[in-house]
Amino acid sequence: MRPEDHDWHHVQELATRLQREKGSDLTDAERDLVRRVAREVAISDADAERALQSAASGAELAVEVSRRIREGSRRLSQALVRASRFSASGDTTAARKVLQDLLDVEVVPLYRRHAQLELDELA
Repeated sequence: MRPEDHDWHHVQELATRLQREKGSDLTDAERDLVRRVAREVAISDADAERALQSAASGAELAVEVSRRIREGSRRLSQALVRASRFSASGDTTAARKVLQDLLDVEVVPLYRRHAQLELDELA
C-alpha cells in the first residue's frame, strides 16, 4: 500500500465521521492530514489553509477531499473499463476518446497520470 492510499482512506473515514457529527472540530493531526491530502487532490495550499481556519469549513474541506477521491476513482475505473472494451474490439479511436474525455474533467493528479499512461499506450 502506498502512503497516499493510507492517508486517503483516513480522510474518507474522517469525512464520514464529520458528516455524522455536525459541528465536530478537527484535531491538529486531522488538520495536518486534510492539509496534506488536499494538496494531493489538487486543492491549493492557500484554499486549504483558509478552509482549516474554522470547524465548519474544515469539515467541508475534508468532505470535498473525500468526494474528489471517491468520484475521481469511480470516473477513472469506468473510463478504463470502457476504453479497454473499445480497444479489445479494435476501436482505439473510441478508446482514446474515452480517456481524453476523462482527462478533460479529472483534477486529481494521480488519476490523471493513470489515464494519461493508458492513453499513451493507445498511441
